Amino acid sequence: MTMSRAGDYCLDDLAPGMSFETGAMTINEGDIIAFARQFDPQYFHLDPDAARASAFGGLIASGLHTLSVSMRLFFDLGLWPRAIIGSPGMNEIRWVKPVHPDDTLTSRLQIAAVTPSRSKPDRGVVTTRHETLNQRGETVLTFACLHMLYTRAAVEAAAAAR
Repeated sequence: MTMSRAGDYCLDDLAPGMSFETGAMTINEGDIIAFARQFDPQYFHLDPDAARASAFGGLIASGLHTLSVSMRLFFDLGLWPRAIIGSPGMNEIRWVKPVHPDDTLTSRLQIAAVTPSRSKPDRGVVTTRHETLNQRGETVLTFACLHMLYTRAAVEAAAAAR
């Protein structure tokens, strides 16, 4: 089952195999340079002329920029706004292909695992596997993300207490 938009999921609403697709975002040259200037000042992210002589043959987005866009697209889905506690991390981050100016990125993700906490029954960890693609359908980034979520009962109890 693939969903394009979500709702108010909690830990116990999710199951391995559920999948979601994000909206799209285009990254232009100015976006690439601005991000690089602040966070990843390497010449092939900053200088279009110098980047032509690089192994990439032109300006490319920082991998961290691509990851940030992918996370923004993911959170724009609004999968679990009331259940999210935080994230203990990411795994298996792979930059597969460079992202160039005016590439349009989308992501698809799948629930890989749902692991209830052994010590705190009101929460657990959901593992999502993400694949970010450009407008040609080429994979540019893959990664796994861990999300700590509350159960539906915990979310409802918190809402009732307000």
